[in-house]
Amino acid sequence: MSSGQSIKIGIIPETVGKQRLDAALASLLTDLSRERIKSLISSGNLLIDGVAVTNPSSKKCAGMAFALTVPAPIEGPAQPQDISLDVIFEDEHLIVVNKPAGLVVHPAAGHADGTLVNALLHHCKGELSGIGGVTRPGIVHRIDKDTSGLMVAAKSDKAHQGLSSLFEKHDIERRYLAIVHGRPNPPSGTIEGNIGRSNANRKKMAVVGDDKGKTAVTHFITKEPLQGSTLVECQLETGRTHQVRVHMAHIGHSLVGDPLYGVRRKRLLSSGKDIRFCRQALHAAILGFVHPITAEKLMFSIDFPEDMQELFSKLHI
Repeated sequence: MSSGQSIKIGIIPETVGKQRLDAALASLLTDLSRERIKSLISSGNLLIDGVAVTNPSSKKCAGMAFALTVPAPIEGPAQPQDISLDVIFEDEHLIVVNKPAGLVVHPAAGHADGTLVNALLHHCKGELSGIGGVTRPGIVHRIDKDTSGLMVAAKSDKAHQGLSSLFEKHDIERRYLAIVHGRPNPPSGTIEGNIGRSNANRKKMAVVGDDKGKTAVTHFITKEPLQGSTLVECQLETGRTHQVRVHMAHIGHSLVGDPLYGVRRKRLLSSGKDIRFCRQALHAAILGFVHPITAEKLMFSIDFPEDMQELFSKLHI
């Protein structure tokens, strides 16, 4: 095995065996996006019972052993890939997209391709700002892999600089919809607490002392009570890593489905049945800003994706 390369091995259980192969593996290998897995399969990096399989849509692998080789990340320019994009707004300066859950924003360790950046490079024909470097062209801000919703990317350096300035001054309106455990009391408020790396688990962020981490401020308001949970809207003043997830967990109301900060297998329905939701129930629903070139006031909103709408419907009182 070459330096930095890894091999993921396991058995594809019957419970996911009727799904497409890339979807089944994505449910097992949560550190890799479905697009990344699809790319690896198509490139000949997957063995099923010792035989190479290159069809990501295969549904005949239930109960079989798999070995997925993940090559070491290669530093260099991200490459265009024909990945579907939900474009909400676009002009010669910038583009606003509705990012699906499961899509990583930019190439990094474990996600060399199959990212939003690869999709943007293909869609924009390479016309993205270079300020973010060769692996992050056009990227001004990020949302987590398993968070859905609105993002803006810069197509020119001037737009990138203007958008970055708006973010630094907190002149970007960002509102998230989240389904959280329990019932916040009071039903609205402001959470202030510096966010930094957790000493107990380096994969997690945490609210830390005032002399540590970075300043973080989240305003939240209850939108609707649900069974065992609540739909809340969170407005960010700052944009720290995992900010909504960390702050809501800090006040005792972690996001439903959150694998890192949440509670496992908590029953939410009055029937006592478990709700199984395999990502944090978080959606970047509203994005507003003044266009850095034209000075036009832009405001965008996007409805829940299908999985969150289904969750909301199940929990609706």
